[in-house]
Amino acid sequence: MENIPAEHQNVFTIISDAAQELDCPVYVVGGYVRDYYLNRSKQGEIDIDFVTVGSGIKLARKVSEKIEGSSLAVYKQFGTAQVKAGELELEFVGARKESYRKNSRKPIVEDGTLEDDQLRRDLTINALSWSLNKGNFGDLNDPFGGMDDLERALIRTPIDPEKTFDDDPLRMMRAIRFASQLNFRIEENTFDAITEMSERINIISKERIIEELNKIIMSDNPSLGFTMLFKTGLLKEFFPEMHNLHGVKEVKGVRHKDNFWHTLKVLDNVIEMDADLWLRWSAIMHDIAKPPTQRFQEGAGWTFHGHDALGAKWTKRIFRRLGLPLDERMRYVRKLVRLHLRPIALVSDEVSDSAIRRLIYEAGDDIDDLMKLCRADVTTKNDYKQERYQKNFDYVERRIKEVEEKDRIRNWKNPLSGEEIMKALNIKPSRTVGDIKDAVKEAILNGDIPNEHDAAFEFMMKHKEDFLN
Repeated sequence: MENIPAEHQNVFTIISDAAQELDCPVYVVGGYVRDYYLNRSKQGEIDIDFVTVGSGIKLARKVSEKIEGSSLAVYKQFGTAQVKAGELELEFVGARKESYRKNSRKPIVEDGTLEDDQLRRDLTINALSWSLNKGNFGDLNDPFGGMDDLERALIRTPIDPEKTFDDDPLRMMRAIRFASQLNFRIEENTFDAITEMSERINIISKERIIEELNKIIMSDNPSLGFTMLFKTGLLKEFFPEMHNLHGVKEVKGVRHKDNFWHTLKVLDNVIEMDADLWLRWSAIMHDIAKPPTQRFQEGAGWTFHGHDALGAKWTKRIFRRLGLPLDERMRYVRKLVRLHLRPIALVSDEVSDSAIRRLIYEAGDDIDDLMKLCRADVTTKNDYKQERYQKNFDYVERRIKEVEEKDRIRNWKNPLSGEEIMKALNIKPSRTVGDIKDAVKEAILNGDIPNEHDAAFEFMMKHKEDFLN
C-alpha cells in the first residue's frame, strides 16, 4: 500500500479504528486495489469499496462519525451504506454469500465470510483485497491468482465461468468491458462460456446492459469490445441492427466492404478527435440502415441509397429499445446520421452558397461534429484516396466558414416573428403566418434576400397579396 495518497491513507486508518471498535474485520476490495497495481489514476470523485464481516451499515455510521464534514447515505434494502468525504465515495457492505434460482437474476443473500464474498466476485482481478485490520494492516488477499492475471493481461473468472455467468449474466458484459478498458484478453474457457451462454443476457434489464455498453464505447479501444461482443454472440442479442452490418455480398465478382468492420474503424477514428459519448454513438449509427437499403446495379455496383434517411428514422426506435435517452442527445445523433453524406456531396468548385447555407442551417452548432464524423468515415487504406478525401473536406470547411461569416446562418432564427407578421398584415393566427415564415426562410437560404430584418419585412410586404389570396 505504498504510494497511496496521504488523504486515502488517513481514511483507511480511520476505518481500521472504527472496525476495531465494532469488532468487525474490514477489507478494501475491488477496483481501487486493482487499479493501484495497474497504476491507473482517476480524476474527480473516487469510489472505494469496503467489505466487513458484519454490518456494513453500522461500520459506515461509525466511520461517518469519525470523519468531520462527511455525509452518510444508507440503503437498507441492499444492506449497504455510502460515506462521502471530499472527493472520496466510500461504499460499505457486509460480507455475504449468494445463491440463485435457475430462472431468476435475484439472489438469495446470506451473511458470509470474506472468502464467501470473494467467491461471488465476477473476475479474479476484482477479487483482490487489502486488510485494514490491526496486526495485518495492508496485507494483500489474492485467493484466485488475480495478481498473476494482471501481469498476464488476462480476464478470467474466479470459479467456473458458467457458474459465474449463470448467477449474473451481466458479468459477461463486464468481462468484455474490462478487456476493452484495460486492453486485456479474455481467457479461453471464460470466452467460450460467454459464447455458450450469450442468450442468457436477455434476462438482464436494458438499463444494466446499456451502462456496460456505454463504458465499452467510452474506453480507449471500443472496437476491441465490440469485436468480442460480436464473436461471442452477445451483440446480436441486444443490438441486432449492428450485428447485421456484418457480411459481404458478391455479384458478378463485385464485392462491397464489410460495414460492421468499417463502422468499428469509424468509431476508432472519431476517438482520435476527442469524441464524446454521443459523437461515438453517431459513428456507431451512421451506417446502421445499410443492410435493408443494399442494392446491386449493373454498371454501378453496390449502392445503399437512402441509408442516411432510414438510419435517422431508426435512431429513436433503437435508442428507446436500448434504454438510451430520447432527449436532445438522441436528436443530435439522429441529425448527424441524417446529414453524414451531405458534406461530401458539396465538393465542387461550382457548389452554390445556397447549398452551403442549407447545410449550416440544418446542422446548426453541430456542424463541427458533423465534419469530424465525415472525416472519420474515410477508412480507405489507399494513401492517395485518403489524402484526396481529406483535402475535399478541407475545402468544404473553408466554404462553410466563408458563408457563415457572410450570412450568419448557424442556429438561424427567422427575422420576422409571428406577432409582427399578424400585426403588419392584420391577420389572425393561421397557417398563413407559417407559410410567410417559411417563404422568408427559403428566400434567405436561396440568397434572394440578405439575412436581415428589414430585407425580410420588405420581402413579405412585396409578396403579401400572394400570401393572402
